[in-house]
Amino acid sequence: MAAGIAAIAVGLVVSAAYDRRLTQLAQEAAALKQETDRQQSLVALLRDPATQVVALAGLEPAPGAKARLLWHATAGGLLVVQGLPPAPEGKAYELWAIVGKGAPTAAGVFTVDAKGVGSLRVAPIRAGGAVETFAVTLEPAAGVPEPTGARYLAGRL
Repeated sequence: MAAGIAAIAVGLVVSAAYDRRLTQLAQEAAALKQETDRQQSLVALLRDPATQVVALAGLEPAPGAKARLLWHATAGGLLVVQGLPPAPEGKAYELWAIVGKGAPTAAGVFTVDAKGVGSLRVAPIRAGGAVETFAVTLEPAAGVPEPTGARYLAGRL
């Protein structure tokens, strides 16, 4: 009887360990799938001849900063920046898309690491026309509906 109870106890311990490992593997698989999907969307963006490269140059608060935006009007894009100063506590950088002389449309919020490097996957802009200009400002971390901070980067298509 003692051997049976010991076998059941060992079985429960082993089963719990397998359950934890299966949960961990499922989380790792989901993360890998998400990364694979992100990379496949980037490759599709690069393969499309309608994708444009927009160079954003640093402005007065960070003249040495620069960025590249891979931009596709219907698929969105990918912004990669370098040389921006790390944002102060409670602040982040916000990308703006501007159609003609219209008001800027918020395109996403991002942060940079200690070296000033960051990136942002940008959704397509539904602003009633073709985007002509992109700009980056420093804003509250949650983002704002209209720019309030200094412009750090700007570039035209």
